[in-house]
Amino acid sequence: MDKINLQELNFEKLNGLIPAIVVDDSNDKVLMLGFMNKEALEKTLETKLVTFFSRTRNQLWTKGETSGNFLHLVNIKADCDNDSLLIFAKPDGNTCHTGKYSCFDIEKISSLDFLNELFSLIKERKKELPENSYTTSLFKSGANRIIQKVGEEAIETVIAAKNRDRNEIINETSDLIYHLFVMLAEQEIDFDEIVKNLEKRHSK
Repeated sequence: MDKINLQELNFEKLNGLIPAIVVDDSNDKVLMLGFMNKEALEKTLETKLVTFFSRTRNQLWTKGETSGNFLHLVNIKADCDNDSLLIFAKPDGNTCHTGKYSCFDIEKISSLDFLNELFSLIKERKKELPENSYTTSLFKSGANRIIQKVGEEAIETVIAAKNRDRNEIINETSDLIYHLFVMLAEQEIDFDEIVKNLEKRHSK
């Protein structure tokens, strides 16, 4: 997480408050706008749960303390004037009190950022090797078995495509991508390297 200097933030423009825009870290969709005083920001940094200052109740409130729809802090950035905050968070459920995903009536759209999350999780599995994990069993089985699984899933994807079976194509492609990620992690190749290589090819 980026370091943020509380001393540089300008709380004086709004009589001790600073606006904080919360976005979904997985897709950058705007979830809500709240206000923080210095104490709310300090509590957010300490607990990693986004906390605001309620202007109507004149007290701190942690988003989700009654609904259970917490906002888990990922990162905070200040704007160029140090008088506004952009908060990246992982939401538990919908954010708006009306039950909607966003207070701005923005729809949640699945993001390709999930692929980065999946690859990060696979790398964690390789490092920690938790028990009762299929990914752990693959890493313990060794490179040859992982490579063999990629080949098997590739063949099954081709067969599904030849049969023009939509559901099977989706399922087998998902299996193929997952096992490709395991292979990349085993070979110590980052998913980001693949993306950058595709971008380089696209620019030619």
